[in-house]
Amino acid sequence: MSLRQVSRALVAVAGAALLLVAPSAVAHSAPYEEVTVDPTGTLAPDGTITLSGTYRCLSGTGPVFVSSSVSQGDPRVRHGIGGTSAVCDGAEHRWANSETRKDAFTPGAAHVEATLMELSGGGLPMPVFHASGQQDVTLTEG
Repeated sequence: MSLRQVSRALVAVAGAALLLVAPSAVAHSAPYEEVTVDPTGTLAPDGTITLSGTYRCLSGTGPVFVSSSVSQGDPRVRHGIGGTSAVCDGAEHRWANSETRKDAFTPGAAHVEATLMELSGGGLPMPVFHASGQQDVTLTEG
């Protein structure tokens, strides 16, 4: 299994675990931890969508990822777009997530949410959220 496949699997597990977590178990981001979304995403001719932005976090005891999702049209329907490993050293870093979704998106307006999330704990890893950000974006052909 490649590192990319492992990262995607961990992000999927964390997303599923989120449904089991009580709201009080979700950590709130510190003022110096943040994730942003760039106002433009790209759509390649093969259907690959790429979203990007920046993040900053101080520390993590487990693996930390930037996950992203996008909705276009119906805001109740969100599509997960990749997952990127994050480095929590207090510095600002770029993130970019890509996923091939043939015929799922068209150029134009969309809404993106990005989450800076850590998998923490023994046994079943539980998500700890460092920060999240939302942005209305324009998907452009690229």
